[in-house]
Amino acid sequence: MTKILCLALNPAIDISSDADVVRHTHKTRTHNQQQFPGGGGINVARVIATLGGTCELMFLSGGETGELLEAMLKPLPIVERPFKIHDPVRVAYAVHETSTNLEYRFVPEGPLVTKIELAPVLEAIAGSDAEFVVASGSLPRGLPDDTYVVLADVVAAKGARFVLDTSGPALSEAMSRSRMFLVKPSLGEFEAFLGRKLEHDEVGPAAQSYVRTGAAQIIAVTLGAVGAVLATADHIIRLPAIDVPVNSATGAGDSFVAGMVWSLAEGHEVEEAFRFGQAAGAATVMTAGTELCRRQDVLDLFDRSRS
Repeated sequence: MTKILCLALNPAIDISSDADVVRHTHKTRTHNQQQFPGGGGINVARVIATLGGTCELMFLSGGETGELLEAMLKPLPIVERPFKIHDPVRVAYAVHETSTNLEYRFVPEGPLVTKIELAPVLEAIAGSDAEFVVASGSLPRGLPDDTYVVLADVVAAKGARFVLDTSGPALSEAMSRSRMFLVKPSLGEFEAFLGRKLEHDEVGPAAQSYVRTGAAQIIAVTLGAVGAVLATADHIIRLPAIDVPVNSATGAGDSFVAGMVWSLAEGHEVEEAFRFGQAAGAATVMTAGTELCRRQDVLDLFDRSRS
């Protein structure tokens, strides 16, 4: 069986609630609280497990919140491998305002992590027999912007496929200096990397030009409510968004990546994997808070996208 390794360098405990109205100064009374283990790589692992896949999850864990995170992960069908750090894991909070259907998301920057604390993770990845290594999420404080560049080199040296979903300087560094299998920026992130705005019909050719530099074999650019574009050296595929009721955008990008990687690991062609990733992202939008997608919803939406 093809092996998938997910990496979360800046995991979180994700808490979400509903509120009638969010107001400044005054107390905002909330209800329907949920809490899940979160952060990019953890969300990817959760979705892969939901889809029936198997994966190993490596993540940084520190403090009492790290202990809680590990306890939350134990019941899940995921091979978990925590790496201890000094600082505590962050806690993120999202509030859905029911009167407006708006969502307010509060995301801390995360712990301070040293290169010494990261070193065992790189060593473990170098020794892994995984065929796909998925790095998803922001970098915690203390790690340099080229951390994913170093990671991509480690993965390439062992002959595995490196998949990246991040943002900001960490994404720009990786897209400029790495050789990746798959990278998934949003439209805004891709424009920031290129240094220019793109019309929707320009996204595909620009993405393909990037792939032809040799920096990545596949790039999938998500366009939010408009859909998504995938480019390889030979093909450009554009999919319209799947029309679903919107409850929360939290984890949709991670779910997209998880759906694509799971499908590719199952031996499916790139276009089918692209459709599956889009279905997983849309299914996550349908759920409240940080629940992520449900397997049957993903399958139903995938079938709808093919009809």
